[in-house]
Amino acid sequence: MANDPAAPNRAVVFIDGNNWYHALKLAGVTGQMHLSYPKIAKKLVGPREWRELRYYVGQVQQTGNTDLYASQRQFFAKLTGADDRVTLHTGRLETRPVKNKCAEEILEYLGGLQTRIDRTVHHRLLEIAKQHRRGTVMVEKAVDVMIAVDMVVMAERDKYDTAYLLSADGDFTPVAKAVRAHGKKIFAVCPSRGAQLAAAVDAFIPIDAAWFIDCFD
Repeated sequence: MANDPAAPNRAVVFIDGNNWYHALKLAGVTGQMHLSYPKIAKKLVGPREWRELRYYVGQVQQTGNTDLYASQRQFFAKLTGADDRVTLHTGRLETRPVKNKCAEEILEYLGGLQTRIDRTVHHRLLEIAKQHRRGTVMVEKAVDVMIAVDMVVMAERDKYDTAYLLSADGDFTPVAKAVRAHGKKIFAVCPSRGAQLAAAVDAFIPIDAAWFIDCFD
């Protein structure tokens, strides 16, 4: 189909949900819950035939932050209920221990402090630093691999002619090269520009908060 000049140019939109969310937040895009992804897809692909929008993100577990879980479930329902061409693909979120560098530096500083300070203040600072020297973060797992595999396999199977990757993550550079090696076009779209990814795709499309003005429900 890709070699038939009379055939429509089929477009698929791939969204790296976590990277996309934070990029929009930094760009000042408010009310993300009310964004219409069908409208975003149609605006991006223009005259091309929009076939699919595939949204990838780590799934919040029901145990833990119940508010975040409920908010994500609400978003998922709105996302998948908007259009049959919009599909959700979830990875997992895992807890990882991390060291707090700031707390470690405070402990080191207090340990080598030559000037005497109020004992109560000193003791309290030690308590705070020790309390926060170890913490946890949520790490998204499997999502990038899912995007990479799907983009390349779908290119191999001739499921699209043009891919739109909504992300600025340089880790997708090899994926972009593989997609283009299969004769497909790939555009990266994001408010924040990723230099490595921009060098690997056919074009990097920068957008800002104003771009979304007609993409809300």
